[in-house]
Amino acid sequence: MLNRFLAIRAFSEALAAPLSAEDQTVQSMPDVSPTKWHLAHTTWFFETFALRPFVAGYRVFDPAYHYLFNSYYEAEGPRHPRPQRGLLSRPGVAEILAYRRHVTEAMARALDRPESINTPLGPIVELGLHHEQQHQELLLMDIKHVLSVNPLRPAYRADLPRGLGKAPALDWHGFAGGLVEIGHQGDGFAFDNEGPRHRVWLEPFRLASRLSTCGEYAAFIEDGGYRRPEFWLSAGWATAQERDWRAPLYWEKRDGAGHVFTLGGLRAMNADEPVCHVSFYEAAAFAKWAGKRLPREAEWEHAAGSAAIDGNTAGRGALHPLAADGAGLTQLFGDVWEWTASPYVAYPGFREPPGAIGEYNGKFMSNQMVLRGGCAVTPPGHLRPTYRNFFPSDARWMFGGVRLAEDA
Repeated sequence: MLNRFLAIRAFSEALAAPLSAEDQTVQSMPDVSPTKWHLAHTTWFFETFALRPFVAGYRVFDPAYHYLFNSYYEAEGPRHPRPQRGLLSRPGVAEILAYRRHVTEAMARALDRPESINTPLGPIVELGLHHEQQHQELLLMDIKHVLSVNPLRPAYRADLPRGLGKAPALDWHGFAGGLVEIGHQGDGFAFDNEGPRHRVWLEPFRLASRLSTCGEYAAFIEDGGYRRPEFWLSAGWATAQERDWRAPLYWEKRDGAGHVFTLGGLRAMNADEPVCHVSFYEAAAFAKWAGKRLPREAEWEHAAGSAAIDGNTAGRGALHPLAADGAGLTQLFGDVWEWTASPYVAYPGFREPPGAIGEYNGKFMSNQMVLRGGCAVTPPGHLRPTYRNFFPSDARWMFGGVRLAEDA
């Protein structure tokens, strides 16, 4: 566990390394957090839930940080308001990196004892590592939005590889349905919202062989998709009109040609790449326009249960969705988080863990939709078929996309 802990902590700092101190301080909208806040909050998590309760003699780095870098844990007391994280000009990046070193070194000393993994510290560290991986993805999502609103349109990393692949023709894969089991089976780590494992009934269904592409979504736009209310849920239509949506986030025209803002900067659109940065409302409207629907999360998990977790995630280095490659049911993991038609609710028998850790997932089970499969900025080793991500229906800055489904 020690080596994995050190590797994950180092990866967070490597992700921030291409950014200036100024880049790391900006908050471009309330949903976005500054890069340095992510670095500090993940450190706060280990200090608050691992070091303070379980490591005798631990010296808190700075008591004021408990207020500054708490995210939403009511049991841990008051906190700095989320929409105002960008006002924290101090502590600076150097101070936050010193905070990380202080906590990482204390954790390394605690984890250097083999027996530590079998104490109450072990499960908290495991949760903290997966929590930090979640924030690695959020860090990249957020800095993409920060850079996109900068008039200079700077790249996070100009050396990121470009995807030039061609997607295969869309095919359909059928599933008989019936009484199936979903949810985590108990082997290895899972977040509490992935269980308990339980049975659900599925009618026969079919899933698209790959993700929907930019070219396919452009056809929806050209057919008046954003001007035709018959494709939209009522709340989605109202939101699209109020915010003047006319295309996915980060799409724009330059000299009459489609371009997309990426972590590698503004690039010409590849029509074969998966469409990305669409809300649930847009995904559902596109599916209805196509004469299909979005998959339910149980359908997705049933289909993905035996698939290899080897997709285009952050370990590949593209940090951008790439065109599908190969035959069969592809792109189940990586590229884009796939919106499902399922609301984010508790599974039968779900119980929140006691204490502040119980606030991790359960209290958000309202007014959100489930996404499955991971994306191009999800850290390597973080995904499972049972993983349930969730966002509000109007969220677009995360890497959300579309896989079509239909009744068989």
